[in-house]
Amino acid sequence: MARIAFICPPFAAHLASFRALGEALQARGHEPFFLLNADAEGAVGDIPLHHVCRRANDPQVGRVLVAAEKPGGLVATLRTIADSAALTDQLCEGGRERLRALRANAVVGDQMEPAGYLLAKALCLPFVGLACAVPIDPAPGVPLPFLDWPYEPQAEGKLRRTGKIAAALSRRQNQVIAAWAERFGIGAHSNLQDCLGGTQITQMVPALDFPRPEPLPFVPVGPLRRNEELADAALPFDLPEAKPMIFATMGTLLGGDLKLWRALAKACREAGAALVLAHGGRLSAAEVATLDVHHAAAFLPYRAVMRHAALVITHGGSNTVLDALSCGVPLLIRPVGFDQPGNLARVRHHGLGEELAKRPGAIAEQIKRLIADEAVRARCTAVADALAQAGGAPRGAAIVEAALSA
Repeated sequence: MARIAFICPPFAAHLASFRALGEALQARGHEPFFLLNADAEGAVGDIPLHHVCRRANDPQVGRVLVAAEKPGGLVATLRTIADSAALTDQLCEGGRERLRALRANAVVGDQMEPAGYLLAKALCLPFVGLACAVPIDPAPGVPLPFLDWPYEPQAEGKLRRTGKIAAALSRRQNQVIAAWAERFGIGAHSNLQDCLGGTQITQMVPALDFPRPEPLPFVPVGPLRRNEELADAALPFDLPEAKPMIFATMGTLLGGDLKLWRALAKACREAGAALVLAHGGRLSAAEVATLDVHHAAAFLPYRAVMRHAALVITHGGSNTVLDALSCGVPLLIRPVGFDQPGNLARVRHHGLGEELAKRPGAIAEQIKRLIADEAVRARCTAVADALAQAGGAPRGAAIVEAALSA
């Protein structure tokens, strides 16, 4: 039995993946716990949640989360990176003593939060990296995750230039990494890629990712989901009769975009389809009442709904994309930021869907075309098979367990 610290960004999607891994580790007799930034909260179930202390000039997690929901433009990007650097600095400042007090035997750290790796090395603890989103591991021809560029194995010059730009944008975060690596006495580390660790697991699988040379730097385990998320839950609505069902969710990023919801509702009607949407609590009851849709709710059991869907329309968050493809359902994606453009690029590369048309009048034709395309559906089914065979949370837990004695 081991006490395993989870260190990740305080975003709901990341917490959900770590929670699923944690419950699989609990089933194997281990004691996982979260160590998060001061004031960070989230749905972590029965997994204990601990915090480091907030310092005088630290950003408040709530403000960081609100700001991160509106990515876009250079100023917003720099703000998000600066906030992330401050949160990493806070974790490194207070994390070492907290992990000692909590008797941690190992650390599982998110790829996007280098504090997990730095703290594990400082305490000489086993470390496992987890890519909840698109892996940041570099590979020939693979663009950075926040770009919607195609796979271009002959475009290394262009990719190197974007890498230099990314390094310049990430200067503050890189400074924090380098400073704490020196302070902890663990050798030179200057960026996120230096903090990945030798053992990594990822939700991304080769059937969805861009081509990478073997051996892969990580073990693809597919979606990390809890048992109840995988269960065939009862739907809170009746399925439409004689119409294909479209499921749409834009997360919290676009969940309150009433104009977009109205455009999607109109397009679905024109395509002869029934729209079911999850708005993430971003619409009022009065606003929902103005939409002519089959069903709308703040939250729905994604997997259970997607099993009946002919198409999923989404912002392209990793968890939503993986859930849709696990059900063999094609995608229409409107990315906003983070790794969503990278997910769109991979969906296009494998012929699993398209980018949602910017012109509302073109969306109905997209819907009709994708619903009728048996070749797209077959490719999605093949990816679903690959995701089902990847092992999920139980396999991820076995890898973490093996790393304890490596």
